[in-house]
Amino acid sequence: MAQSLNKIMLIGYVGRDAEVKYTNTGMAVMRFSIATDQNQKDQNGNWQKTTTWHDIVCFDKLAENMKDYVKKGRRVYVEGRLVKRDYTDKQNIRRFVVEVYAENLILLDRPPVMEESANDSQISEPPAPEISNQSSPEEDLPF
Repeated sequence: MAQSLNKIMLIGYVGRDAEVKYTNTGMAVMRFSIATDQNQKDQNGNWQKTTTWHDIVCFDKLAENMKDYVKKGRRVYVEGRLVKRDYTDKQNIRRFVVEVYAENLILLDRPPVMEESANDSQISEPPAPEISNQSSPEEDLPF
């Protein structure tokens, strides 16, 4: 019996605040993008940085628990699987999308610090939990 593996691990920076929507059955679906950088030499021997954007999708409890923490500029570790799907857009053109369906999401930086207006003390949000999501029901997606 042939075995296969579909696993991706990324460390990068969130490009925009996460967006959460809910399916007809009430399941949370959170979407955001992260940027990863790669440095390589060009043909002249100069170092060039290339940025790649990855679309991330989290489901159910992972989405619910992390929605308040995934903000633009945060450094995150994402572990999941690559999923290629297609859809037809409003102009009736068939489009293909490659996304990472996250199974694990860890915040790697400290949460932002907010200043309290009454005095100069600083309050930081509690650390986000490390949450794993083992299920990602694709058939329940409304989009």
